[in-house]
Amino acid sequence: MDHPVVSREEWLKARSVHLEAEKALTRQRDKLFQARRALPWVRVEKDYVFEGPDGPVSLGDLFEGRSQLFVQHFMLGPDWKEGCPGCSFQADHVDAARQHFEHADLSFAAVARAPYEKIAAFKRRMGWTFPWVSSFGNDFNYDYHVSFRADELERGEALYNYRTIDPGIDELPGVSVFYRDDGGTIYHTYSSYARGGEELTGAFNFLDMVPKGRNEPDSIMQWVRHHDRYDERAPSACHSAAE
Repeated sequence: MDHPVVSREEWLKARSVHLEAEKALTRQRDKLFQARRALPWVRVEKDYVFEGPDGPVSLGDLFEGRSQLFVQHFMLGPDWKEGCPGCSFQADHVDAARQHFEHADLSFAAVARAPYEKIAAFKRRMGWTFPWVSSFGNDFNYDYHVSFRADELERGEALYNYRTIDPGIDELPGVSVFYRDDGGTIYHTYSSYARGGEELTGAFNFLDMVPKGRNEPDSIMQWVRHHDRYDERAPSACHSAAE
């Protein structure tokens, strides 16, 4: 890499200036997160029933006795041959984190529209242990605007990331957060889409600190693969995971 090389004194001066910018960003981020927690909630009126390893489970069951639930809307459609590489990249970070956040009153579940048998097979391949259920028989993914029906795809118009777009594919990524009160009422508190999930992906944080960064000259996450396929040169785009 061709890069400026200076004395230690000059480096410390430049680093100190950059530190002030980092501190400002941290303070702004703290304010943003506080505002996020203060957003209003919406009561969940539907009784969603999912398919899990032991049969039907409700949205309330996914809380596993805790008051907060984090859902990853995983891109694995009924006709897909495997899960999205980008969603898989994010999911690779979950099991290490959840051994901690479960002790802070937060449960996690992934949800995908594929039948549970397909989910279970891909989960075994990836070696994950977090809960993952199928929404094949309900409207959950459609209601939270991460899956798109045939008529939306045909029109090229669907609601995603709080605006109307042409999704171009039947599944897109997202995360949603829910709260359950002592009476069992469930509230939808937050959803984020597109690049919103980057906050959850620790590998990005490592790469963002080093000279080459994410090294994505052509497109976002072009280097990402399923973790058992880094020796292959196949495209990483989620479209390649669909039939």
